[in-house]
Amino acid sequence: MRLWSIHPKYLDGIGLVALWRESLLAQKVLKGETKGYRHHPQLRRFMAHPDPQAAITVYLHDVWNESRMRGYDFDRDKIGEVFPIDKIPVTTGQLLFEFDWLCNKLKIRNFKKFQELISVKEIECHPLFEIIEGEIEEWEKIRNK
Repeated sequence: MRLWSIHPKYLDGIGLVALWRESLLAQKVLKGETKGYRHHPQLRRFMAHPDPQAAITVYLHDVWNESRMRGYDFDRDKIGEVFPIDKIPVTTGQLLFEFDWLCNKLKIRNFKKFQELISVKEIECHPLFEIIEGEIEEWEKIRNK
């Protein structure tokens, strides 16, 4: 499961569809509707939010918005109503780590998208997050890309 901190606009079509599916799974986990993934590190920041279900709903809504801009037909009814909530902090180190991770994936999977991303000067985060200074998040599992 990868719930990207970077803005979904950086993902290629395969990545955006995967993010939608994984975010819907995260929503089920946070609602207690599944036995698996309850302790997944990617969910820690959502669980730490005062309203984890509202946070994942906002997250999904922004993924859905990106899908609409690309002409996809993700089912809006799956995510529920969106309310204003406090943003979740994400570190500059985490954003850079994820952006590099994505670029390495796209270099192989979608070279055209990779070429678009190498010109990015300032990495934007997913709208749910608020950028703070810092290293890679402690919950991140670092492994070979």
